[in-house]
Amino acid sequence: MRAETAIGIICKTPRAGHSKTRLIPLLGPEGAAALASCFLRDIASAIEAVPRSVGRQGYAVFAPEGTEAELRSCIPMDFQLICRRDATLGVVLLGAVDALLNAGHDGVILVNADSPTLPPILLAAAIAALRAEGDRVVLGPAIDGGYYLIGLKRSHRELFSDIPWSTAGVLDATRGRAAEIGLPVLELPLWYDVDDAESYDMLVEELAGHAPAFVEPGLQSGPAAATRQLLGKVGWPMADLARERPIAQRG
Repeated sequence: MRAETAIGIICKTPRAGHSKTRLIPLLGPEGAAALASCFLRDIASAIEAVPRSVGRQGYAVFAPEGTEAELRSCIPMDFQLICRRDATLGVVLLGAVDALLNAGHDGVILVNADSPTLPPILLAAAIAALRAEGDRVVLGPAIDGGYYLIGLKRSHRELFSDIPWSTAGVLDATRGRAAEIGLPVLELPLWYDVDDAESYDMLVEELAGHAPAFVEPGLQSGPAAATRQLLGKVGWPMADLARERPIAQRG
C-alpha cells in the first residue's frame, strides 16, 4: 500500500460575525467571512498543488458541528472532514494527530487556515522530513511567535500540553517541550498568518508583488487565487494595491 501523509486544515466554517473577528472593523462581518472562505480555498489549493504521486490526503478539521454543507463550498470534495468539538487548541491538535495516525497515515501535517499565500513547496518539504528515518517534529515558524504548521509521525502529547496558545510564546514553548522529551525539531522557513490589520496590510502588499522582508530568497509564494480575486474587487479595502501586480510576475 502506498504511504499517504494526512494534511489537515484546522479551521472553522466561515460565518459572518464569527470569522476573522479582528478584521471586522476593517472589512465588516460579511467581508471578514468572505475573506476566511477565500483563505480556506487557497490553503486547500496549496495542498492540492502537492502531487498525489507523493502520497498525501487532504482533510478539514473543522467546527462547529452541523456546518459540513457550508464548509464544502470552499473545501474540495476529495478532502475528508473531521468535526472537532469545542476544546482548547492543544486538545484539537492532539486529537487530530491521533485520529489521522489511527486512520493509517504515515504522518500528519496540520496547517492553519490563515496563510493563503503559503508556498506548496513547504508542505512537500514537511512530508519529506517526516518520511526521513527517525522520529521528529516538523514546525513552520510564524512571524507572530506561533507556528503555521506542525508535522508528526508519532503522537507526542507533551507538545500540546501547557502551551500558552494564542500568544507569542507558542513556538518557543513547543521547542522546549520537544527538547524535554528528546524529540528532534526540523524547522521550515518562516511564514505568516493573516489575522489582524497589520498582517492584512502585509498580505495586500504581497499580492501586489512586494514580498515580505523575511521571505527567503527563491521561495515562491502560493498564488492565492481566491484571495486575489476577492481583494481585486472594486470597492474592497486596498483593492487597487492588490491588483497592482500578480505574485507570479514579481521579481
